[in-house]
Amino acid sequence: MKLQIFALMLLGLVAAPTWAASCSAKVEGNDMLRFNKASIEVPKTCTTFTVTLDNVGSMPRSVMGHNVVIAPKADEQAVINDGAAAGIDHDYVKPNDDRVVASTKLIGGGETTSTTFKVAALKPGVAYSFFCTCPGHASLMKGTVVLN
Repeated sequence: MKLQIFALMLLGLVAAPTWAASCSAKVEGNDMLRFNKASIEVPKTCTTFTVTLDNVGSMPRSVMGHNVVIAPKADEQAVINDGAAAGIDHDYVKPNDDRVVASTKLIGGGETTSTTFKVAALKPGVAYSFFCTCPGHASLMKGTVVLN
């Protein structure tokens, strides 16, 4: 009987990763102005969520830098415009922009960065997107953020 209980407990530990929510996502950006994901799913069961950006390109930050910014879809273009005005020294994100849920640093080829945000910042019923705010990049480098 003890062996059966032990086996069930062990099975529960092994199976846990298959039902546990992943509270992170990895996004790759490249020199062809593309992200490898069109959508990021954020489970409601997570308290915080981390987005990791890998710039798999080879060009430097000043030439082909990428970031990931999350904001309401309705504010996307305004955030992009204000980010361009903020410039590269601010990673193309307006400082203290209340519309921005989360943003990574602007990174060059071969670099990695991440950002962690509170899932409660995503309001049910609001459409969110993620995009690169480096000037000209968002037209191709964007996707949706879905609260599940």
